[in-house]
Amino acid sequence: MSSPVSVVVAALAPVVLIIALGLGLRRGGVVAEPFWAGAERLCYVVLLPAFLAHGLGTADLAAVPLGPLAASIIGPILAVSLLLVAIRPWLAISGAGFTSIFQGSIRFNNYLGLAFATALLGPTGVGLAALANGLIVPTVNVLSVLAFAAYGSARPSLLGTARALATNPLILGTAAGALWQATAAPVPAMVAAALRTIGQAALPLGLLCVGAAFSPRVLGAEPRAVLVTCAMKFGVLPALTATACLVFDVRGAPSLVAVLFSALPTATSAYILARQLGGDALLMSAITTLQTLASLVTLPLTVVFVLAA
Repeated sequence: MSSPVSVVVAALAPVVLIIALGLGLRRGGVVAEPFWAGAERLCYVVLLPAFLAHGLGTADLAAVPLGPLAASIIGPILAVSLLLVAIRPWLAISGAGFTSIFQGSIRFNNYLGLAFATALLGPTGVGLAALANGLIVPTVNVLSVLAFAAYGSARPSLLGTARALATNPLILGTAAGALWQATAAPVPAMVAAALRTIGQAALPLGLLCVGAAFSPRVLGAEPRAVLVTCAMKFGVLPALTATACLVFDVRGAPSLVAVLFSALPTATSAYILARQLGGDALLMSAITTLQTLASLVTLPLTVVFVLAA
């Protein structure tokens, strides 16, 4: 039987190689610069929603404790959000800067989560990853938009906030998958196959975009704020999630995926949201870059801990 360390190393190696390839392709100018913005947009609008719809719609969730799993994932996110609001005076940072700390502490990189869950658990990981996305995506998007409404320099209107949430591609993909799962709708085989094939492209292209998004020049921005987000993202949130899984008796693969997704670095899309809604985009870029780098160490350690527990 393989040890937890060997399992994690086998899962991590291809992920690191693809991320490094993305970094090399962009730094070496092999691919034209405009490609990366288009590729990230394609992943966000088409590929990842297709993955979520197919993965959640076709997953075998009969043995998954949906209620306890939802509580184990969403509860800690809400707790960290409240904790951040409580310690904001101590942070001594602008409202715009706080929105970046907030996003950096609760948002997550879908592509790394999908890569690890699939590599560690195979088809079971695909379904659980889609379910975790379905629980986390609406939660963190609502909380992030509320944070911008309260602290950002460009306060979104109630109508604008509702429109942004209602048209979010990841939320729409999740909703389609949940409807498919709940109704057992007879989706035509050719449609299901097309969704599966399109969704499979999200992972490699998304990981290439993760590598291409590295911006080492911004790492010096607000080091205290960056460290706070790393402590929340890689320490507090995973610890709370692991504790919640014990409390709600979530075990095995669902527990692993819940803790894994709580320990993911923040998403590159957080930078776009920061620019659009009046956040500190430079700080958001620094948080995203440093967390992605740090996660190459923290994620394997987290998974090894869960597997060995």
